[in-house]
Amino acid sequence: MAPWGERLAGVRGVLLDISGVLYDSGAGGGTAIAGSVEAVARLKGSRLKVRFCTNESQKSRAELVGQLRRLGFDISEGEVTAPAPAACQILKERGLRPYLLIHDGVRSEFDQIDTSNPNCVVIADAGESFSYQNMNNAFQVLMELENPVLISLGKGRYYKETSGLMLDVGPYMKALEYACGIKAEVVGKPSPEFFKSALQAIGVEAHQAVMIGDDIVGDVGGAQRCGMRALQVRTGKFRPSDEHHPEVKADGYVDNLAEAVDLLLQHTDK
Repeated sequence: MAPWGERLAGVRGVLLDISGVLYDSGAGGGTAIAGSVEAVARLKGSRLKVRFCTNESQKSRAELVGQLRRLGFDISEGEVTAPAPAACQILKERGLRPYLLIHDGVRSEFDQIDTSNPNCVVIADAGESFSYQNMNNAFQVLMELENPVLISLGKGRYYKETSGLMLDVGPYMKALEYACGIKAEVVGKPSPEFFKSALQAIGVEAHQAVMIGDDIVGDVGGAQRCGMRALQVRTGKFRPSDEHHPEVKADGYVDNLAEAVDLLLQHTDK
């Protein structure tokens, strides 16, 4: 690989994944990853623009930010790009009334959305709500529609909690795609529109930005397809095999967010 100075040249903005980069979620509010609280503070104290970009769909933005603040992070709701608010905007613009296959923790984000007589399905990381009955209800709604619309908040395969790896929304989304013979619309990473909205929020062009995440496909691959650079941290869901992924190669691999911030500040904060 080229020297770090070349790989990070011209970076003006940073998009940070949250789960697996800042903290591992889990019982009691989760655990901050070593050095990440200080790393975020140093990054925000630099000249670089910072935006948090998450596929979190078990909690509202307010709950997520409250949890992170209790762990010591300097973060506000307005700094977070998350899929539920973006999905709500799409539902309103297109006059869609969803059957919500989602976690109770994120349901408040949809309080202003009409869910009567559903003409689409919104699926998210529903956790224990991924019962046969709820999946079948979603299947039946889609099969009764002439033009079925399935909106998925992200399409991750799995993520890491303090207790271990957990299935994400992607496998359930794929089940509905297969059963109904349709293709879901993804709101969240790796959707290009999602990354673009995060970049617009900080006024930075894709070629001036770097994404830092633990997901080689959703974070790294998605960001690179939008013209960004991307670093993968060896925390969260990272697997050693990610460094030999057949399709995606990060612009750099770092042990944790603290190391990534050290490199960024060394080579960009001039």
